[in-house]
Amino acid sequence: MQTRGFCPWYPVAEIEDHAPAAPGVFQVRLKFGLVGYPRGKSAMIHYGYADDLRQGAGAWADSHGARIESWLCRHITGPAPDMAAEFDNLMMRFVSRFGQPPSLPDALLSNGATLPRPK
Repeated sequence: MQTRGFCPWYPVAEIEDHAPAAPGVFQVRLKFGLVGYPRGKSAMIHYGYADDLRQGAGAWADSHGARIESWLCRHITGPAPDMAAEFDNLMMRFVSRFGQPPSLPDALLSNGATLPRPK
């Protein structure tokens, strides 16, 4: 029996190649750099839930254009009786740890810039 967990990270541009056409939860992170949150830093910029993960996550990615080239994605695999509850739990843990939900840094929202790649 397959256990529930996250698949390996893959480029956001490949969501529709990897995500199942079933209810699911996905995470998006920066390839490089961290976002400052009230209680720490994280590479996470988005958590999402969709009744059809392939379609919902794909639409989310499409809405962000070329910026997705600097982001990675992964989704929950394995059986989960209630993916919406999985999403709520994941979000609650992130907010508890970092002080707010994951979000795009202001620089990414305002002009589509990405954080610098480490040297």
